[in-house]
Amino acid sequence: MNGIFLAILGASLATALAGIGSAKGVGSAAQTAMGVLSEDASMFGKMLVLTLLPGTQGLYGFIVGFLILVNSGVLNGAASNVTLIQGLAYVGASLAIGLGGLFSGIAQGKAAVSGIAMSAKDDKNFSKAMVSITLVEIYALLSFIVSLLVVIQVPNLG
Repeated sequence: MNGIFLAILGASLATALAGIGSAKGVGSAAQTAMGVLSEDASMFGKMLVLTLLPGTQGLYGFIVGFLILVNSGVLNGAASNVTLIQGLAYVGASLAIGLGGLFSGIAQGKAAVSGIAMSAKDDKNFSKAMVSITLVEIYALLSFIVSLLVVIQVPNLG
């Protein structure tokens, strides 16, 4: 196994795992939002915001995956000088956002489902729902920041 294989694996894991979390979260929230919209189409804007929130994890995973491909040289043809240690570091960085995004995306989707239901009962609950759903985002952001910090430092590893 060489470093470039691990870098590509890392980019794939970051993107796929975080994307799965977002897809599950957004899918659950969208399903609930559609039920609300079938009763009251005027809530479209609020339902859209609550539905989109679990989608950020997939974006974070994509950014980390893209940065891995750029830093490792895969996108510019200079990938042959990625060491095994650097490849392992890329995999480690990808697991932070991959797993963090997977689990927080699913959890945020569940929170969004509850927030959508709460907002549907009383429109005044929208801001409370937003705060609760956003609290889950903190953990996705922490995973994203750790991944970014590692990816930025990988080229400095011997």
